[in-house]
Amino acid sequence: MSNNKYKVLIVDDEANICSFIAAILESNGYQVLTADTCAQGRMIFASHHPDLIVLDLGLPDADGSELVGAVRAAGSAAPILVLSARSDEGEKIRVLDLGANDYITKPFGTGELLARVRAALRNARPGPAVPGQMFRVRGLAIDYDTRTVTLDGAEVRLTQTEFNIVALLAQHAGKVLTYSALIQGVWGTADAGSVKKLQVNMANIRKKLGARPGENPYILNELGVGYRMYSE
Repeated sequence: MSNNKYKVLIVDDEANICSFIAAILESNGYQVLTADTCAQGRMIFASHHPDLIVLDLGLPDADGSELVGAVRAAGSAAPILVLSARSDEGEKIRVLDLGANDYITKPFGTGELLARVRAALRNARPGPAVPGQMFRVRGLAIDYDTRTVTLDGAEVRLTQTEFNIVALLAQHAGKVLTYSALIQGVWGTADAGSVKKLQVNMANIRKKLGARPGENPYILNELGVGYRMYSE
C-alpha cells in the first residue's frame, strides 16, 4: 500500500515497459493504475482521478496525444509525462502545446524517470511554505505533504483539482481570492468556461465538506468576486 497517496496512471500497450515502470513506481511508494489503450486510459482517468499520467503516444486504438487533449478538456491539471520513442522536435512541441508537462524519449533511465515524476508532481500543486505544515479550522484539517483532507477526523476524498483549490484557499486563509487568481493558481490558464469550471468544482467541494445550501462553514462565497477560506 502506498504511503505518499499519489496515484499514477500508466498508459502503454507494451506490457514489458508498462510492468517495468509500474515496478519502479510501486517500489517508490506510488499507487499504480495501468491501461493499454487510449480508450481504457480515458475511462480509468475519469473514474480514478490519478495525480499523474505516464503516457506512451503509440497506442493501438489512437494516438496518445488524444488522451492529453481529453484530460485537459475535462479541466484536469494532472501532470502528463509523455514517454515516446519519437524524438522529432516538432512532435515534442506539438504534444507539449496540447498540454503535456514533460517529454522523455525512450530509452530512459530509472533515476531520470523518478526525478521527472517528482518534479511534475511538485510543480503541479500548491505547496506549503514549510514542509510538514498543516492547516486547521473548525474541525477541517489539511495535510499538504500527504495531500489529505479530514473533517472531524474522517478523511474527505477530493479529486486532485478539488484538493488544489482547497489548499490554495487555505494558504491564503482570511483573504478573498478572486476567480481569476484561483483559476490561474489551479489550472495555470483561463478560457471561456473557467469560472463555470471553478464553480462546479467548488459545489462538489462544499457537498463533500457537508455544507447544506446557504451554509458556509469553511469557505465563504464572495458573490461575483471569488472565495475566502475562514481562518478561525
